[in-house]
Amino acid sequence: MNILLLGPPGAGKGTQGVMLAERLGLPKFATGDLLRDAVKRQTPLGLEAKAVMEAGHLVSDDIILGVVGDELAKPEAEGGVIFDGVVRTIPQAEGLASILAASGRTLDHVVFFDVPDEEILDRLEKRRSSEGRADDDPAAVKIRLETYRRQTAPVLAWYQDRQTVHHVDGIGAVDQIFERLCQAVGC
Repeated sequence: MNILLLGPPGAGKGTQGVMLAERLGLPKFATGDLLRDAVKRQTPLGLEAKAVMEAGHLVSDDIILGVVGDELAKPEAEGGVIFDGVVRTIPQAEGLASILAASGRTLDHVVFFDVPDEEILDRLEKRRSSEGRADDDPAAVKIRLETYRRQTAPVLAWYQDRQTVHHVDGIGAVDQIFERLCQAVGC
């Protein structure tokens, strides 16, 4: 089963993705984790990504899709994958569809975590306080939300034009949200 989790930063994709991966016994792919792993393993794409990141630029869609393709080719991904925020642009959505199709696979479920901005801001402030993440600084959060609205939010419409998208209410206790997620994907 291949499941794509979508939503703004702080919507709970990472938390819910870990829980879903454990429940279904599937690997979870998150863009940042995949890139860091490729850099650490010094794969050709990892070395290319490292050079781009060290120069302070965003990693291109081609590099992201190359890393995702490499990961999907691994035996542990044969039974399916939880994609946690992997698709951030329409070209990435198109590329992921092509990669999956080339191996006779599709996305079984697309899930959007519906969380209002006020809750997102509150969550990210709490995460910054507890984890000290630099990317949760208020100025960085503002940039990330603007980038999300400009580049990533249109991906939701792209998927809605092509298949059913499950909208999951992302407000409440972690276990309550997980229960809603499981109802949406049948786990």
